[in-house]
Amino acid sequence: MARSRAAAGQTRTGSTVSVLPVGLGGAPRRATGRAKIAKGVLAAVFAGGLLGACAGETIRHGHHFSAVEIQQIQPGMSQEQVRLTLGTPITTSTMDGGAYYYISTTKKQVAFMAPEVVDRQVLAVYFDPFGSVTRVAQYGLEDGRVVNFSERETPPQIAERGLIGQLFRGIGRAKVDPNAS
Repeated sequence: MARSRAAAGQTRTGSTVSVLPVGLGGAPRRATGRAKIAKGVLAAVFAGGLLGACAGETIRHGHHFSAVEIQQIQPGMSQEQVRLTLGTPITTSTMDGGAYYYISTTKKQVAFMAPEVVDRQVLAVYFDPFGSVTRVAQYGLEDGRVVNFSERETPPQIAERGLIGQLFRGIGRAKVDPNAS
């Protein structure tokens, strides 16, 4: 009985019987050509998934206009016509007749890294005091400059005083006019 189990690829360990794949002559069966191809395809798909995760993602925010859409805006158009053509602007200005600003940003993010701004476009539509388009301008990332809205730095005149000095800074500074009665 032991021979027949070995010939069939079965072994007995304790009280369990396990079945092993065997080839001719009782030797374990080797992977066939199909199995090798399947393993190779599986490895290629896995490697492609890993590399695809590192390829990066393009993130687009705001209004992205084509040249055709921008050319539709002509001098003399009203503010309402501009809104119907381009949509609601991101921000507006009321100085000297006003302006509409359409802002778009393109960022690139690789895996878990912080996104990096690769392009920023500002489409500005300027109006005269009567609300008619006077000109259209486009500004890019190269036209801008970095502006710090919050420097998180105490101004020097305050930093020189301590807490108590700041609390009592007005005491003793009153000027008394000696000629006053």
